[in-house]
Amino acid sequence: MNATTGHAPSPPRVSTPASALPAWLVGELRSDHAGETGAVMIYRGILAVSRDASVRAFSERHKATEQGHLDLLEALLPPGQRSRLLPLWRIAGWLTGAIPALFGPRAVYATIDAVETFVDHHYQAQIDRLDAEGIHPDIRALLEHCRVEEVHHRDEARGLGDAPPGALLRFWSWLVGAGSAAAVSAARRL
Repeated sequence: MNATTGHAPSPPRVSTPASALPAWLVGELRSDHAGETGAVMIYRGILAVSRDASVRAFSERHKATEQGHLDLLEALLPPGQRSRLLPLWRIAGWLTGAIPALFGPRAVYATIDAVETFVDHHYQAQIDRLDAEGIHPDIRALLEHCRVEEVHHRDEARGLGDAPPGALLRFWSWLVGAGSAAAVSAARRL
């Protein structure tokens, strides 16, 4: 994030065609695309249910960022290499946003914190592998750009939470993290 403007710098341009990428990276990008599809739908689900003005403003801002990430990944990953389970990710994402929105801001912010904590680790693992292999610095820069924005979402949500989550909200957050991990595993392959 730029401390002066509060915005992330423009995303880096990727010049590597998907056909030149190793299979493991295509699988990771497939999972990233599926995840960003789900993220857009999370915010759509929140917006469909919540009437809280601050939650709606938060969701509109972050939905725009997630749509930007999705657009970047769609430009990189041809349709034939995207997850065949996208309809499922859309439904799951929408429900992941709509259900906590029924319970209010605290549940929404805890959900976003859980999702973005998972996404931070997911992107970082990909970045670490690219660093270790010394390949595709353009894709590494793109993933880092997205990761930084996701961390900002997490930190904002965490800061808006008004109290530590109770047992039910902790369980929901665990479920969201476990569901995200399962979705990534499936999207890498399908």
